[in-house]
Amino acid sequence: MTSHMRGRIAADGQIRIAVTVNGSKVERSVEPRTLLVDFLRDELRLTGTHVGCDTSHCGACTVLLDGRSVKSCTMFAVQADGASVTTIEGLAQHGRLHPIQQAFKENHGLQCGFCTPGVVLAAMELLQLTKAPTEDEIRTGISGNLCRCTGYVNIVKSVAAAAEMMSGGR
Repeated sequence: MTSHMRGRIAADGQIRIAVTVNGSKVERSVEPRTLLVDFLRDELRLTGTHVGCDTSHCGACTVLLDGRSVKSCTMFAVQADGASVTTIEGLAQHGRLHPIQQAFKENHGLQCGFCTPGVVLAAMELLQLTKAPTEDEIRTGISGNLCRCTGYVNIVKSVAAAAEMMSGGR
C-alpha cells in the first residue's frame, strides 16, 4: 500500500478513506479490495473513468493521482486515501473545456470516445512535465493508452495543439 493509506478499519472490515476528487473532499467507507476505478464509477458516479480491460493494458481507466497518471483498475481505493484524484469530469471549469479537451474537439482527436478520457489525462500529465513535447514525446506519453479507432494521428495532433494553447501560443 502507498503512504497515503492511513487505515481506519471499522468493525465490518471496511476502511474509512478521505480523498479529494476533482477538488472536492470525499469521505467514504470502502471494502479493502475495492478498486479505485470501481470507487469512482460506482460510489461517486464519475463514469468518465472507463473500465476497458481490467488488466491495465488499455489505459481507459487512467486518472491523475496527485498529478501523476495512474491506471485506476490496478489500484485499490484505500491506496488513494489522503490523495487528490482528478478524473475527466474535473477538467472543465465553469462550463469551459480545458485546453486539452478543446484541442481534442478542434482536431478530431477521438472517434468512439471510449479511450479519450484516459488519453486526455495521460496527455495532461505529459503537458505538465513537458511544455512543448515532440511527436515522439507525445507518442511515448500516451503509449499506455490504446485507441482502437483513430490510428493516433489526430490524437497526437490534438496533444500538440493543446501544448501550444497552454503555452499561450493560441
